[in-house]
Amino acid sequence: MAGVAKYFNGNIFNKANEEVDLNARKYKRKIIGLYFSAHWCSPCLAFTPRLIEFYRAHAEEKKFEIIFLSSDYDEQSFYNYYQYMPWLRLDYRDRVKKQELEYRFGVNGIPRLILLDGDTGDVILADAREHIERLDPQGQYFPWSNVEREPSSCCSCSLM
Repeated sequence: MAGVAKYFNGNIFNKANEEVDLNARKYKRKIIGLYFSAHWCSPCLAFTPRLIEFYRAHAEEKKFEIIFLSSDYDEQSFYNYYQYMPWLRLDYRDRVKKQELEYRFGVNGIPRLILLDGDTGDVILADAREHIERLDPQGQYFPWSNVEREPSSCCSCSLM
């Protein structure tokens, strides 16, 4: 197992609720966004529609995929929120894996979109939110590779 797949050990599902193999050919040379969010977080509710719009406009051309990692308090809230998202998801019941990934990538507030090189699993950008919202909403310079930039702390919900 290599690249982003090494972080998950399965438990990634598509919209049809089918398990996804991140080692499959269709995920090679892709940018993978890890999207940490929750329905109870008002900044998340504001950002998610913008991210959906960005994804629909650029996913194919820019070879971009997103995996949703929910911070919702219960599975029903998770599914109610996820139903509008067009991308992949981590199985809600895999709370340990979500927490491991929060720790690994230093996630202490949401919304947070981390861009990874799908083939290596390396961080390309620690927080892409500001780029999508303000700096480059048209995605002209995507994937922005600016790992030294600190994650935005403005208007986010704390996970602590």
